[in-house]
Amino acid sequence: MSAENQTTTEPLTQEAIQEKLERRGHIVTSWDEIGAIELPTTAVASMYRIGLPDNEAAPTVFKMWFPPGCTIEAHTHACDYSEIILAGSQKVGAQWLYPGDIRVGLANKGYGPLVAGPEGASVLVIFADGRWPGIALGKNDGSTLGTAEITDRYTV
Repeated sequence: MSAENQTTTEPLTQEAIQEKLERRGHIVTSWDEIGAIELPTTAVASMYRIGLPDNEAAPTVFKMWFPPGCTIEAHTHACDYSEIILAGSQKVGAQWLYPGDIRVGLANKGYGPLVAGPEGASVLVIFADGRWPGIALGKNDGSTLGTAEITDRYTV
């Protein structure tokens, strides 16, 4: 936790981040201060925008934890992105990824499903802009993407 917010017990809201950035031009925070939410799949998501939280053009960074065996349906995104495996392993389609592996994806090009390995998977995903919400593919219904939950928590 940063020294600036050591007494904070509630997650730092996007509105608070917006206010501090507008006032000071920068903010020092942490994943703990930003807070995380558990999605219906039991994956855990945290995110912030590089720049003002209400700027849809700003790159968006996610830290995700997928528990062992967690499966996310095949989907795509409306912007380019990169995913970095931090810990554990994750199968994307037919390929297993491990710590240090980097996956780069183009907008509107499908992938998946994602399946966390036996130790789970911790990943960092950087989206080119605010068009990160997952778009279900084929017969998938979007129920494993957590879009509504993430948007409700992290939108200004």
